[in-house]
Order: sequence, then structure tokens, then C-alpha cells
Amino acid sequence: MSLITQRVELARNGANDKVICRMQSGWAVMGDVQFLEGYCLLLPDPVVPSLNDLDSESRAAYLLDMARLGDALLQVTGALRINYEILGNSEPELHCHLFPRYANEPDEKRRMPAWFYDWTSAPLYAEERHGKIRSELTLVLQGK
Repeated sequence: MSLITQRVELARNGANDKVICRMQSGWAVMGDVQFLEGYCLLLPDPVVPSLNDLDSESRAAYLLDMARLGDALLQVTGALRINYEILGNSEPELHCHLFPRYANEPDEKRRMPAWFYDWTSAPLYAEERHGKIRSELTLVLQGK
């Protein structure tokens, strides 16, 4: 079972501790690592290979959810902007990475894609450290 499919199954079963909330098109989840605090993903449910495999209505819902999650990230984190990335090269199932970008990032990092950060030394998601952001995102996305 692929990583994206596995994470969606865990979310459906209430066993994914990184779930922010269920959205119309899928699941908003925190990233496994938090080199940029608030890094999260949107996982479609059902899982599909790519954005192009969704019908027009499902595609519109996914892209709207992606923007809504980005709006919530801006509100909760105070980031300057959100970078949205749909790649699918190493995990060939639709998922979008949302990276909050901050004014206090070193210039050489802030001007480059987030992939230039050292993911291996980044802090792992930990509820005690990152749970406040997750909880605040849940509240914003659920309109509370």
C-alpha cells in the first residue's frame, strides 16, 4: 500500500494523529517533519493518481480546499505566503504540500523551494510542540 493511501486509510479510521480535519475533497494533515512550522498536506479521499484524474467537480473541490487550507495557514501562522506544491514523482498519488514561508527564514532559503531545507535534521511532528497549530487550523477550517 502506498504512503498516501495508507495515510488516508489511517485518517478514515481515526488513527492518523496528524489529521487537522476532514475537508470536502479529502484530509488536511500536518507534515511528518516541521522544518517550516505549520507544513501540512492535503490528501484526497478517495485517492487518485493525479489532479487530472478527478472530474471537474472533484477537481474544483480539491483546489478550493487547497486554497482554504492555505488561508487558514496564513491566519494561524502569520506566514508571508504559502507555497503550494503538487508533485507526485516519488509518491505517484495526488497530494499537495503546503509550505508556510516566513520573513525570518534566511534569505538563501526563503528564496528557494522548501525542498532545499535539510529534511533529515528537521524536527519531527510532535503534538506537544506542534499541536497548537494543528488545533488552531482545525478551528479556523471548521469555522469555530
